[in-house]
Amino acid sequence: MSAPTKAVERVVVWDLPTRIFHWLLATAFVIEWLTQDDARYLDFHVFFGYVIGGLIAFRVVWGFVGTRWARFTSFAYGPFAALRYLRDLLHRRQAHFVGHNPAGSWSIFIVLTLGALSVLSGVAALGGEKQQGPLQGLLTFAQGDALREVHSVLAWTMLAVVAVHILGVVVGSLSDRENLPAAMIGGRKRAPANEQSVSLAGNAAIALLVVLAGFAAWYFRGYLKAAREVPYFPFAGPVLAMDAQWQHECESCHLAYHPSLLPARSWQALLARQHDHFGEDLALDAQVVASLSSFAGAHSAEHAETPAAWKIASRTPAASTPLQITETPYWKRRHAEVGDADWQRVKKIDCGGCHLDAEQGTFEPGAIHIGKPPVNARSNDT
Repeated sequence: MSAPTKAVERVVVWDLPTRIFHWLLATAFVIEWLTQDDARYLDFHVFFGYVIGGLIAFRVVWGFVGTRWARFTSFAYGPFAALRYLRDLLHRRQAHFVGHNPAGSWSIFIVLTLGALSVLSGVAALGGEKQQGPLQGLLTFAQGDALREVHSVLAWTMLAVVAVHILGVVVGSLSDRENLPAAMIGGRKRAPANEQSVSLAGNAAIALLVVLAGFAAWYFRGYLKAAREVPYFPFAGPVLAMDAQWQHECESCHLAYHPSLLPARSWQALLARQHDHFGEDLALDAQVVASLSSFAGAHSAEHAETPAAWKIASRTPAASTPLQITETPYWKRRHAEVGDADWQRVKKIDCGGCHLDAEQGTFEPGAIHIGKPPVNARSNDT
């Protein structure tokens, strides 16, 4: 544990791995917030979530085997020590600490804990809500949906702690007359004359960067093989059952919307009024209607064959019988932020205008391009 001391010269306090960890964690945290609600960038959100998890795991190990001031024993202050430091800071009589001060140490431990819980809840939510990732198939859609709310609460709590931490850094820098962010960049802080600089631990820093770069290359390898004709889908959805007659009858006018996109009662109502199908007479004989009804009933939204199907079914009131996918509460909520300019480029009934996997009926995140050429596609000659 470091002791308050009279600072007289500058020495290297923060080794390279500690500094790299700090700034990579901060960068990843910002990117997580920028991508949190946009399904187009869920693969980036997931990637940086894994990065945060890996960084926290590294920091825990480094807290036991790292250089002097990076070790947890150097800033293992109790809660009363943190409160006394804050009291002294308020009266501008706080002691100078070579390593982390007592209040700062608690913010670090809290951030590490919240970060780990956020990553775990995020992976669990991904496995349940999206049926993707390492926990795919182990959790239900409902469990994943609930865990997503837990993940959101943890993320907001972590944001609040980070905000307090930044405020503390600013106040500490002004009160201590030492630029703490600069110290975390250059590694040097004021220390007594007999204090020695710590090792830079360059090999550990290089190893950390190599592992992260290797993971990034592996994770995003699909983008390197993408072509405009065959875009890369970062999340592969399930292979849904198809019916030749369903495809034939529907595709004559529009996309053959998969039955999983509406409740069974909606398909029954649509087929019952097939002579007035939005102003058109489908003129289907009884045998064809029976076949289509059977296929629709076997694969309707209630069967939850995809995340989109489960959300459509679970969010549509039992007393409601929407006759269009665009009438379902889930569709309205997900498309509420789509601007008028985008709707001018793509009609609401043209799912394929924005969803690259519309024909497959999976509607996975990462396969959305909002009426523009896919950002992950490139021509074969580039």
